[in-house]
Amino acid sequence: MAYCDYIPTMQPEARRALHQNYHDNHYGFPIHDDNELFGRLIMEINQAGLSWETILRKEEAFRNAYDNFDIAKVAAYTEADRKRLLADAGIIRNRLKINAAIENAKAIRQLQKEYGSFEKWLEHHHPKPLFEWVKLFKKTFKFTGGEIVNEFLMSTGYLPGAHAPACPVHAEVLKAKPKWAE
Repeated sequence: MAYCDYIPTMQPEARRALHQNYHDNHYGFPIHDDNELFGRLIMEINQAGLSWETILRKEEAFRNAYDNFDIAKVAAYTEADRKRLLADAGIIRNRLKINAAIENAKAIRQLQKEYGSFEKWLEHHHPKPLFEWVKLFKKTFKFTGGEIVNEFLMSTGYLPGAHAPACPVHAEVLKAKPKWAE
């Protein structure tokens, strides 16, 4: 069952509302802010092995813990910051995922220097089939397997599939001009 079709069946209402908000207002829409792209990457990495609902419930805690996904600040994190994050019960306290966020911020800073922005780096490599994106992400970032890369790219408008064509949000995503529709 597609995400679009599954949400109306969710119970209780608070759970459905959480997913509906993400589905209707975020999933598949292009993101043009590097910090928000980085934030989505953090969220997708942290979802590995867990439910997306768990990550959606913790989004504000992630924002707070990672300085509102400020790439420059996260890239400058110290060992004390790593320990702080490992002790933060509001986020996923997984050393590999925390280290990936910090190292990926450093990698994005380098991409910003080379390409002008994280978004421009993504655009430079678009379009690619998923398997090539996965190879590129594994070469560039930490903790980025196939499912993480697929969801990151689909959720940010670089790959199709976030919404079923019959879903009303699909038309809204198209109006936002996702890269996959070019």
